[in-house]
Amino acid sequence: MKTKIIQITAGRGPEECCWVVAQVVKHFNQNLKDAGITAHLLHRVSGNENGALRSVTLQLQGNELDTFLSTWLGTIQWIGKSNYRKFHKRKNWFIGIFEIESNPPIRLTLDQIRYQAIRSSGPGGQHANKVSSAVRATHLKTGQSVLVSDTRSQHQNKKIALERLQNKLNLYQNEMLKSQAQNQWENHLDLARGNPIRVFTGTDFKAIKKKKSYKAKRRQLKHELRRSNDRYSE
Repeated sequence: MKTKIIQITAGRGPEECCWVVAQVVKHFNQNLKDAGITAHLLHRVSGNENGALRSVTLQLQGNELDTFLSTWLGTIQWIGKSNYRKFHKRKNWFIGIFEIESNPPIRLTLDQIRYQAIRSSGPGGQHANKVSSAVRATHLKTGQSVLVSDTRSQHQNKKIALERLQNKLNLYQNEMLKSQAQNQWENHLDLARGNPIRVFTGTDFKAIKKKKSYKAKRRQLKHELRRSNDRYSE
């Protein structure tokens, strides 16, 4: 079972493109259910209008993900009149669906952690903990750290620190992923508009099946073959 992260984005497009994103998300989610693929929302940016979405980042998990995404990744075109600007002449609006490369989850090992014993702080008097039982655990690669002084046992505090540090790293990686998605969204200044992978039309957002025509290609091949034969006959 594969896991992939994708982003559906309006790029720097106007609010109409944000409306298109919201409509595409509905179709996309229905297709996911039909294909038996699960989706987890990682990040979303709302548009300025009610119900519009600037971008959505999803984590997908399932079989045949490559086959499924091959019919979705790329530029999506919507043909229709603006819902927000009645007299706007533009009728073609574009958004994009892209895959985001994700890093594997960080799995802690002892050689990645530096432990530091710290004297526990607390109220004075005879009940004060005089030994260095508190523990600071630091992940060397990321610099993320936790301080644990839950018990008077340094060994137990180390175990607790390991668990909390793993949880903190999971949150850290999620934040990094959100930042990466945001940066990628900002870099989509120009969406490829020449060959949309899917086309929708009208306010009811009906899908238009792309008709594959090979007439132009055959015509080109015949022309090249004719030119080749003419050269050899000279």
